[in-house]
Amino acid sequence: MTDKIYRQKNLEVVGMDCADCALHVEKSVNQVQGIKLAQVNFISGNLKIEYDDQHTNLQEVEKAVKSAGYSLKKPTRSFWQKNKPTILTVLSGIFGLAGSIVHFSHTSEYISIPLFAIAILTGGFPIAIKGIKEARHLTLGMDFLMSIAVIGAMIIGEWTEAAYVIFLFSLAELIESYSVKRARRSIESLMELAPDVALVKTDSGNMEKPAGSVAVGNVIIIRPGDRIPLDGEVLAGSSAVNQAPITGESIPVDKSPGEEVFAGTINQQGVLEVRVTKRMQDSMLARIIRLVEEAQARKAPTQQFVEKFSRYYTPAMVSFAILVAAIPPLLFGGIFTEWFYRALVLLVISCPCALVISTPVTIVSGLTNAARNGILIKGGSYLENFDKIRVLAFDKTGTLTTGKPVVQSIQTLNHHSVEKLLQIATSLEANSEHPLAKAITDYATRQGITPIPVEQFSALPGKGARGVINGELCYIGNHRLFEEEKICQNAVHAELEKLENRSHTAVLVGNPKNLLGLIAIADEVREAAFPAIQKLKQLGIRKTVMLTGDNAVTARAIAGQIGIDKFEAELLPDNKVEVIQQLMKNQSLLAMVGDGINDAPALASATMGIAMGVSGSDTAIETADIALMEDDLSRIAYLKKLSRKTVRIIKQNIFIALFLKAIFFALAIPGLVTLWMAVFADMGASLIVIFNGLRALKTNSN
Repeated sequence: MTDKIYRQKNLEVVGMDCADCALHVEKSVNQVQGIKLAQVNFISGNLKIEYDDQHTNLQEVEKAVKSAGYSLKKPTRSFWQKNKPTILTVLSGIFGLAGSIVHFSHTSEYISIPLFAIAILTGGFPIAIKGIKEARHLTLGMDFLMSIAVIGAMIIGEWTEAAYVIFLFSLAELIESYSVKRARRSIESLMELAPDVALVKTDSGNMEKPAGSVAVGNVIIIRPGDRIPLDGEVLAGSSAVNQAPITGESIPVDKSPGEEVFAGTINQQGVLEVRVTKRMQDSMLARIIRLVEEAQARKAPTQQFVEKFSRYYTPAMVSFAILVAAIPPLLFGGIFTEWFYRALVLLVISCPCALVISTPVTIVSGLTNAARNGILIKGGSYLENFDKIRVLAFDKTGTLTTGKPVVQSIQTLNHHSVEKLLQIATSLEANSEHPLAKAITDYATRQGITPIPVEQFSALPGKGARGVINGELCYIGNHRLFEEEKICQNAVHAELEKLENRSHTAVLVGNPKNLLGLIAIADEVREAAFPAIQKLKQLGIRKTVMLTGDNAVTARAIAGQIGIDKFEAELLPDNKVEVIQQLMKNQSLLAMVGDGINDAPALASATMGIAMGVSGSDTAIETADIALMEDDLSRIAYLKKLSRKTVRIIKQNIFIALFLKAIFFALAIPGLVTLWMAVFADMGASLIVIFNGLRALKTNSN
């Protein structure tokens, strides 16, 4: 007998909005003959199967997915199909409101009940279908729970309650679906970083080819302004390359022959010839994409307490009500109508309306409050769990700092004036797009100094520039340039070392005779960083960690200035993920705060990812669970306060709902509670938890 050979295949599932959806698909597909394993990542919409190639019919897999209520193909969708959930939710709300107006104006029930019925049908039909499929696959989730609750409410004539419960739940599902779709777009935006084509050097000239077809060892040409399509080693040319998308370094890195470049980074100056060292699917960028997908797969949204509880509570209560209606008449001669009535009372009492509404109302209130204060939270679980966070990891560039180099100080030498130094510097840098050049020209403009004409100008890639100003040859650039021109002075070396220790980059200005001075440039620390870190520690954050692609000297200086407890420097994206995973092993729950594309894997790997919204990349924002829309680190402290209050209200609501039901449940079995009393108790509990939940709207952002 030969061993079975299992193959792997990834399929795209359309229509999944929640972790329950993924569970239904997994259970259904695992029942197909020959399937060894089925795993679903509902964030990416990916179904991974391991199957026996000889005994598995992939058409049966497609049928299994369809039986769970989803599809493996993206059909052409009409306006109705694309917008059906939104339209049905809106219609449910409109008809529910109309029914309430008619009902409370004491108009005939022949008008109000049909309006409520339409509201229930429009909002509840998709929920009922999902509930039936959940029951069929023995995974009774919120859809089945809601279906039973609404049916129970209609049985005893509580049409108003049934209509509004359906509307609220339908609205919550709509919001969740929207969040998941946004998260799925993050992978697509990552893929767009690297160009689809590469300019390949051949014997017959340069030729454009699809990046995916370029082999290792081929030589590609990278022109100024181009995004680099593949990882490789520089063979010829010198340039500054913006590596922020990959390493997070705040200042472009000079590249010369023998140095490595990454796909997705941007060549800013000069032409580079690069020998390809990795195929497209093995590049650093491709690794980032895989890291994001894997981290998201490991981090499916946590099922809320109510949903978990309902999986046992609902079938137990329905089963118990059936037993109450059947056993006394069958075994003890009880009157059937009397015990059936008591069973109906139990069903109404067990109707979990207050329990179901309590959490969503509080969460929606908290999410609304956060949105008003510039924070986008992608799900209630993140709002609930943030108060448990005890360790915060921060990216440096663009998060704790502005990500934009600025002039920090100017030191003149050999009796030259600051004005002359700036005049020469801004004139030579006037036509450069290098971030350091822009920092100098911006500073000069603020000082009222404008460029003057430069003759015989020439850029010196990787070193700086030179030109003739007012008949005098002038230089601007790095230490290497002035050493090569034999202009540098020994006395300057000590000053350069001091600047490096303070994480500053030194730009030298001079002429063939001597140095005119030094311009110190550095990434600027955010003004709110230090007070934000201190406030977070007051609110229970036990440890803060800074992760950066910059060197250790720069990292140490920034960490000390801001009050960060620990730093890790010179990290690539996969290194950041390793640090995050190690911290999560040794510490409490951890949140990662970042802004760059290079932060996406770390944001996805952490317990919770927080993106800096305005300056952050689309990928970081989509990958993260929370986005700070105003680049204000003080918002994190507000978020912690809001999370704490929200959790407290949720616990209060769950206690209120269960406590009231426990009392009336105990009174129902001996017949001490009537149907109208049960309805009153259920409605009363619902109103209490709704008004209590709305208190989350009042949380102060200060």
